[in-house]
Amino acid sequence: MNTRRNGLLGAAVVTLAFAACSSPSPPPPPPPSPSLEALAKAAARAIPGAVGLTSAPPVRPLTPAAQAGKQLFFDPRLSASGAQSCATCHDPAHAYAPANDLPVQMGGPHGTSPGLRAGPSLRYKEFTPRYADLLDNPDGISLPAPGGGFAWDGRADSLGEQAQAPLTAPFEMANEGPAAVVERLRASADSAAAFVRAFGAAALASTTVAFPKVQLALQSFQLEDPSFHPYTSKYDLYLYRKPGGALTPAEARGLKLFKDKDTGNCSGCHLSEASLDDGAPAQLTDYSFEAIGVPRNPQIPANRDRRYFDVGLCGPLREDHAHFPEFCGMFKTPTLRNVATRRTFFHNGVIHSLEQAVRFYNTRDTRPELWYPTVGGRPKARPDPDFPTYGLITVQYVGGTVQKFNDLPAAYRKNVDKQLPLDGRAAGTAPPMTEQQVNDLICFLRTLTDDYQPGGTPTAPGCES
Repeated sequence: MNTRRNGLLGAAVVTLAFAACSSPSPPPPPPPSPSLEALAKAAARAIPGAVGLTSAPPVRPLTPAAQAGKQLFFDPRLSASGAQSCATCHDPAHAYAPANDLPVQMGGPHGTSPGLRAGPSLRYKEFTPRYADLLDNPDGISLPAPGGGFAWDGRADSLGEQAQAPLTAPFEMANEGPAAVVERLRASADSAAAFVRAFGAAALASTTVAFPKVQLALQSFQLEDPSFHPYTSKYDLYLYRKPGGALTPAEARGLKLFKDKDTGNCSGCHLSEASLDDGAPAQLTDYSFEAIGVPRNPQIPANRDRRYFDVGLCGPLREDHAHFPEFCGMFKTPTLRNVATRRTFFHNGVIHSLEQAVRFYNTRDTRPELWYPTVGGRPKARPDPDFPTYGLITVQYVGGTVQKFNDLPAAYRKNVDKQLPLDGRAAGTAPPMTEQQVNDLICFLRTLTDDYQPGGTPTAPGCES
């Protein structure tokens, strides 16, 4: 993709950041400030560690803009409650994802307002292209389709643009608008000092000047700081033939299954190789949007209203695609990096373990009664001994109708993707993967976890051979 390039991040961001925040003295006047999108493109030309991983990348000091962004990222005083920062929902100790297993996070003026979607990880966003209805797929094979952008519905085109949503959403940091953010920034001594060091005292003079620089600062931190894109998993060592990267037999079988179009077919949406056109490391996503019909999550308060549906690209948080029914139910494909550390899965957090997520893919169609509620049936007092216990539904029914795709209006169920392993095969038939293959695939997915230490990180039980 033309937004994914390699180069030197430090020089790019320093040059652009100071062009955006300072003016030469005496005249001539400074050049026009670049847009946040332009900054993102420039920064993505060389994220530290993103070029080949053949040697440890040099540790570059953060630019003043990124230093300010780091201070802002961890400052709860920028929220209406005074208790919530960006890091509250994006914990660096959990790959910048939530530290808990709540399906949605709590926020708002008093910290009691529930969100609408599960909190994503902020790692590995640096090569994300801007959203397009017809985005060229990086696999070089698939036809152009909706892809790119930030958030589950791709409604932001840069990390800086995306930052406005949590700062002002009523169920997150709950500022009434950019002016409230800037006012709280002025009142936060440490953040204001870092902001002035980066952009000058005049940058706090007005909202129209300050808020875009707040966005720039948060974006710069996420693009510059290596903790957002460390590329330190066992799989990275394997890809670049580094010491300690040898896969166990189970992990190797899992990788083969991951790529096999006739069984796992995970790489159909989660690209597992480095980019051929620009050498970007494997991102484990193709940035596409898919409808997979995950079960409705009754733990989300908004879902208590039976008329409410979250249909991704069609709303409710995105408003410009409401009249595109062919996109309804589609959500962005996340990276699978650090997937084994997740405590909630999919846009509504309805799944709570990696094993359960893999089994959903494997048996959504062949055993839908394990994932969706049954109406009109008679519950058994005691399930049969062979009734699986890994699903969301632990009660076995006799008769009745399974409410498959119960979180998607009937008119949009035709949008559900039907490529393996979610290929629409008949209920009661054999699933695409055997029990051994399910275990092998999970073993491979565990190699995508960062901070792997060869010789010091034990292989997960059951993944040795």
